[in-house]
Amino acid sequence: MTASTDQIPAPEAGALFRAHGRKLWALAYRLTGSAEDAEDIVQETFARLLAQPPRAADTLPAWLARVAANLGIDALRRRRRRAYTGAWLPQPVEGDEPLDVEPDVARPDAEARYGLLESATFAFLIALEALGPRARAMLLLRDVFDYSAAEAADVLGTTRGNARVLHLRARRAMQAYDRARCVPTPELYARHRQALERLLGCLLAEDAASLEGLLAESVRTETDAGGAYTALAAPMEGRARVARFYVRAAKSRREGGPSTRLAQINGLPALVIALARPVRRQAPRTVLRCDLGDDGRIVRIHSVLAPCKLGRVAFP
Repeated sequence: MTASTDQIPAPEAGALFRAHGRKLWALAYRLTGSAEDAEDIVQETFARLLAQPPRAADTLPAWLARVAANLGIDALRRRRRRAYTGAWLPQPVEGDEPLDVEPDVARPDAEARYGLLESATFAFLIALEALGPRARAMLLLRDVFDYSAAEAADVLGTTRGNARVLHLRARRAMQAYDRARCVPTPELYARHRQALERLLGCLLAEDAASLEGLLAESVRTETDAGGAYTALAAPMEGRARVARFYVRAAKSRREGGPSTRLAQINGLPALVIALARPVRRQAPRTVLRCDLGDDGRIVRIHSVLAPCKLGRVAFP
């Protein structure tokens, strides 16, 4: 890329997109919790690049990150200002290819605090909701994408001193997550798969008592339907209540012709459920996933039913 503001030729623009688009999407998804927003952010970033590219070639990666990060911050602020019916959960993404990115070859000794798959798990994305938009961007830049304080300050248009303060505050807000991190190792993957298989068996048998045995005493569940279908208006807690809720849901969907498969969603297994014949306000498609405690019992269940959030998952 030459040091000018001339229009970028199409072949060069395509090469730039292939070189940087995936990493920008990964940043934007973690920043907004929405794959659709991330797609829009990447498209808008490259539209701005084509309209008026930066003058110096060596500033291109920083310029792209700055534009994408600020677009992501704006998108996150808009999302939080909008009224939302029921619980808000991140958008599920199937497989690890869109969530992972190649390591930065310019940083062979990078020691990011959080891995790329860990930072895309539901547990991590939900923990990020406690951070303000700029603090969230700073934590991602520094602790996931391994930007230096100076680089992150440049991306967010602040001083190094302010960047360090913002980063420290963000890390403090993540302390509860850090005490029980969700690192998607093969062992954790297997434990989640086994827990979901047992949960599915209980639902198919409509066995609330056995389901209770899989749940922690303080288990909590949230359903995100975006107001489109019948769902919990607020989180539900307690082993017996949660078990009865999911068994009742399984009974009500029995006649709908449910199909179920296990899939890798945001780095860990989840149940992908489709109804052939939904009735009334039943959601025709659902992604159900969980978090486990140290003893292997389920401590959280998340169900995503909102149709606008299920475009990155393949259903039976």
